[in-house]
Amino acid sequence: MRAVWLREFGGPEVLVPGPAPDPVPGPGQVLIEVAHANITFVETLFRATGFGPFTGAPPLIPGNGVGGLIAAVGPGVDPRLVGRRVVSGTGGSGGYAERVAVDRDAPFEVPAGLRLDEAVALLADGRTAVMLVQAAQLRAGDRVLVEAAAGGVGSLLVQLATAAGARVVAAAGGTRKVALLRERGVEVVVDYRQPDWTDQVRAATGGVDVVFDGVGGQLARAAFDLLGRGGRMLSFGLASGAWADLPADVAAARGVTLLRPSATPAELRAYTERALAEAAAGPLRPLIGQRFPLERAAEAHAAIESRATVGKTLLDV
Repeated sequence: MRAVWLREFGGPEVLVPGPAPDPVPGPGQVLIEVAHANITFVETLFRATGFGPFTGAPPLIPGNGVGGLIAAVGPGVDPRLVGRRVVSGTGGSGGYAERVAVDRDAPFEVPAGLRLDEAVALLADGRTAVMLVQAAQLRAGDRVLVEAAAGGVGSLLVQLATAAGARVVAAAGGTRKVALLRERGVEVVVDYRQPDWTDQVRAATGGVDVVFDGVGGQLARAAFDLLGRGGRMLSFGLASGAWADLPADVAAARGVTLLRPSATPAELRAYTERALAEAAAGPLRPLIGQRFPLERAAEAHAAIESRATVGKTLLDV
């Protein structure tokens, strides 16, 4: 089968297409014929340095999320699963390929009315966004700042917070991303590359009650200063390369709660199912900003690292 190999840690160029043995589903496994592979920011960090939640040493086939059809099942698995549309995690590797074998309990069946590529776009980002909104305990009227609002998670957070009755300020980097968010109906959008972006937020809202921080670094610190007493700051990403430097004692003195939500595997599964269901019902729309053929995975990683992407990036297999 066709696949993309990571043969050493390094720049995007270390992702090299090449042949790989066809996987065979073992006992308790299913074989997925992959149509789309999901790329996350943390996968670019793993490719570059080996950093992140994934394990394994090169050579390996990277990729932790796929969508496609179940093509075969291993011993002990119901053969009626063959042909079902599913999305699935891979356990950390194997996703940048035409086929992958996973445990039978790993896939999620894609609800009717939801496109397969949209389901793949929601696999990681959807569960993260649902988890964050629940952890924030949003109330109608809350003033909510979403950093990196044109990204995969951020664009979903904007929608979920708005649906919860919050007043949302979307912060994005660059005129293209700001324009995209306005085209999608977001009323208050600021460009955090502008030096007065926090002044613009204050002018629009007087301050914020909740910050969803997917960037970290100095941007997160500036967002933190917009929070009043009783505010909540939820950190879930480090697109800047570093987590927010927000000492707990400083937050306590300000009356701000710092949260970095986590979940059990069962909770993550429930969050994923909820995101897929909400998208199938219509209210939640994942933003697929760019797509690359499987063989151009290196270009996809380079685009993500250069901050040239919006929404979710997919590999079309």
